[in-house]
Amino acid sequence: MEIVSAADFQRKIGAYQDRALVEPVLVTRNGRERVVLISADEFHRLKSLERQSLHPSELSAKTLAAISSASVPAEYAHLDDELPR
Repeated sequence: MEIVSAADFQRKIGAYQDRALVEPVLVTRNGRERVVLISADEFHRLKSLERQSLHPSELSAKTLAAISSASVPAEYAHLDDELPR
């Protein structure tokens, strides 16, 4: 990821727009991270990964029953060690 100051970004915006097609461009202001410029394709890819969450009251009885009866296969038991205690 390329990191540039806001002043440099303003002077060379066209070059950084082109660079953002290849990799994100992090723009700083007063040494602090301010914004990241990414390509439109990457933006749409990231937006497509968003998930919708539902309140349990919005779930059907069948879905709630399936969640209640779900269990983790034994082959994944080692992942429990990653949970905070």
